[in-house]
Amino acid sequence: MPLDPDRLLVAELATNAVLHGRVPGRSFRLTLVVPEPGVLRIEVTDTCAEALPVRTATTAPAESGYGLVLVGTQAGRWGVRLSPVPCKTVWAECDFAPLGSAADRSQ
Repeated sequence: MPLDPDRLLVAELATNAVLHGRVPGRSFRLTLVVPEPGVLRIEVTDTCAEALPVRTATTAPAESGYGLVLVGTQAGRWGVRLSPVPCKTVWAECDFAPLGSAADRSQ
């Protein structure tokens, strides 16, 4: 499985959890799942459900705020799911050609 843009998505979602979803004494959970062939789902769950990310236009503040803009441009799909209180999960999905696929063999 190719590493990019997956590494970027993991880094952005984890950074957002640390910066905006941090509750003292609690951490966040990173989950990587292949829900169907050719799709990687990245999920980051934190314990600050009151701080929900919002979809923004493609412009962002000058020095920060580009994280979800990057997620939106690099992921095929992304969103937020409320989990049992007090948690939320931010997820992103990327399509990939599985190793050993016809596309991989043609290279």
